[in-house]
Amino acid sequence: MNRIIIKADGTTANYSPRSGGHYELDELQSIVGGYIQIISLHDGRLMVINDEGKLLALPMNSLATDIALEQGAIFASDFIVGDVLICREGDIL
Repeated sequence: MNRIIIKADGTTANYSPRSGGHYELDELQSIVGGYIQIISLHDGRLMVINDEGKLLALPMNSLATDIALEQGAIFASDFIVGDVLICREGDIL
């Protein structure tokens, strides 16, 4: 699972940067539907989420939450909302 979009409804899709190299800010914002926040996962990947997702009452993303919890990237009482992108550290400058 190198580059994948995890939608809040549980569906997933492989997703490569439009440029073929690195993700651009506007592309990341389009994926998550707003301002971005980047969460570092302990295995060297990044999870890009909507920074205002909870304020916007986006739906919980159970799969992304499970991954973040497994990676120790969020507290046990926390959760991820909305669509997310998981990618490699080198994919974002």
